[in-house]
Amino acid sequence: MSVNTEQKKSGEDRGVRAPGGVSWLEFSWRLGIPVALVAIMWVIPGPNAVSAQAWHMLAIFIATILAIILHPLPMGAVTIIGMLATVLLGVVPLTAPEDDPTAPYALMGFSNSTIWLIVMAFLISRGFIKTGLGRRIALFFVSKLGKKMLGVSYGLAVADLVMAPAIPSATARGGGIMAPIMKSVAEVYDSKPGPTARRAGSFLAINVGQVNAITCAMFLTAMAGNPLIATLAGQQGVDITWAKWALGAIVPGLAALIIVPLVVYLVYPPELKDTPEVVDMAKSELHKLGPLSYGEKVMTATFVLLLFLWTVGDMVLGINATTTAIIGVVILLITHVLTWQDIISEKSAWDTMIWFSVLFMMATALNKYGLIAWVSDSIAGSMGSLGWVPALAILCLVYFFSHYLFASATAHISAMYVAFLGAAIALGAPPLLGALLLGYISNAFTSLTQYAGGASPAIFGSGYNTVGQWWRVSAIAGLVSVTIWLVIGSGWMSLVGIW
Repeated sequence: MSVNTEQKKSGEDRGVRAPGGVSWLEFSWRLGIPVALVAIMWVIPGPNAVSAQAWHMLAIFIATILAIILHPLPMGAVTIIGMLATVLLGVVPLTAPEDDPTAPYALMGFSNSTIWLIVMAFLISRGFIKTGLGRRIALFFVSKLGKKMLGVSYGLAVADLVMAPAIPSATARGGGIMAPIMKSVAEVYDSKPGPTARRAGSFLAINVGQVNAITCAMFLTAMAGNPLIATLAGQQGVDITWAKWALGAIVPGLAALIIVPLVVYLVYPPELKDTPEVVDMAKSELHKLGPLSYGEKVMTATFVLLLFLWTVGDMVLGINATTTAIIGVVILLITHVLTWQDIISEKSAWDTMIWFSVLFMMATALNKYGLIAWVSDSIAGSMGSLGWVPALAILCLVYFFSHYLFASATAHISAMYVAFLGAAIALGAPPLLGALLLGYISNAFTSLTQYAGGASPAIFGSGYNTVGQWWRVSAIAGLVSVTIWLVIGSGWMSLVGIW
């Protein structure tokens, strides 16, 4: 071994690589590009209709979104850097100005109730996983519907749907609970990555990804980005509650859960159609689990209470969604289903709180400084000759397919949702209809690619599908899904008086 090689190996052993295990060169350009973007936009004046403060906020915001995509550091670290930049460069103050309490400030997101809702929902979801209730639910529905491969896909879909309201991590639900059970089903028939993948695993993997995107769209607490959507919609004067979101989603969501797995089955059929052994496998696993444990019983009762209060609590009892979620966490703590160590160990919850709070602050500042109104009016002006119905459909489709450019649903929502909603409202679309449709599509597009966000990376990582297979089938299934949300969803929301 040469001296240079020995020195290189010694350096690697000492851990001199950049954060994330990449080379310092790669880390430098991943971080350097966003920094350079801020510098360039800082010296180049913006449009006359945009204030300098708004333009500078936009520069930092775009750089933050770009850094989230390039990933020189984890998302939370990137957003903290972005927040620091807004303070040091004088774009927003650190705390609320005394002369204008409504002005945006750097730490404003950390006191936002919607952000605390998603944190509490993450903690509740830990109870599902810790007690094993999530796995039991999935095995139960597979045991009831698993005699046919299509039935297996529906069994997994119903299980995902049942857990969705209380598990806001698409990765935890789809990748942590559903994917292992999907893999167990495939291995019953010796379907493994490689030559035997098409027997069962390839079909089931794509189907679990598609279903996860649909169930994420059906509840405000089913995906971490949904409360961000509700908050951004609120800045446009649109009030989205848990009950309103669920009411608008229930019919198109159920329709998508029925139709999309069938489309995947027809477009990308498994070699095996009959699967009686799967029922026996699921029943055997349920037998091993035995009767419901104490933790599962408490978790089930708490979940039922949460659904009740999320649905009617705000309207009847004056208990909003965030308070309801806190009640759920307190119950789990008092009954010792969760410990305080569980609470502080739930890294996803606290990580989400940080990046969520910072992106909320930036979006609020852009709106307050007039940038969002300017962008929305510009988009609306380019579509002014269209009526609001075709214009809203075009906006939704552009929003949906533009996700090929994003590796994060949150980054996409932060970058485009509020501007597209503002454009839809400016074109005459009913505000709540536009807000909900764009919100549902913000979840539907997470199944488009293997990097789209949510559970897709974890499911694709099982190795059952090639990139080409995933993209081709997901493009077809995704188009069917977004059509269902637009057509059936709009009709249903009209019927129930949402617009």
